[in-house]
Amino acid sequence: MRFKPIGIIHSPFKSIQECPIQPSRSKAIGEVEIFKEYQEGLEDIEGFSHLILIYRFHKSKGYSLKVKPFLDDKIRGLFATRYPRRPNQIGLSIVKLLKRKENILSVEGIDVVGKTPLLDIKPYVPDFIPAGKVKIGWLKGKIK
Repeated sequence: MRFKPIGIIHSPFKSIQECPIQPSRSKAIGEVEIFKEYQEGLEDIEGFSHLILIYRFHKSKGYSLKVKPFLDDKIRGLFATRYPRRPNQIGLSIVKLLKRKENILSVEGIDVVGKTPLLDIKPYVPDFIPAGKVKIGWLKGKIK
């Protein structure tokens, strides 16, 4: 598999340690710069309030199948967490779209290190999320 970035995510965070642990816990403003060759694909994006950013954890090195997640003090299975050090260094964040100016999207809720390679963007559509009761496993009681 080969991925080619379609842009770069700019954020105020210069290190992993500075980043919020999830976009829902961030009010930080960032810019998503789409490379000019992909700019045409942004047509109609202004009609969406939120976007799903898919990106590469470019600062993440290695992984372990057992990790201590940020919101817990117990060791958990990697795939039962959103821990960034993963076999395939792919991350996703749902952010609020503030505005678009040509190939630059201003967004709120950014939670990634500056200069993160962007792999894809998808509109966030609540109706496309499975309905029904959702279980949140070990996170029950740790988040609202």
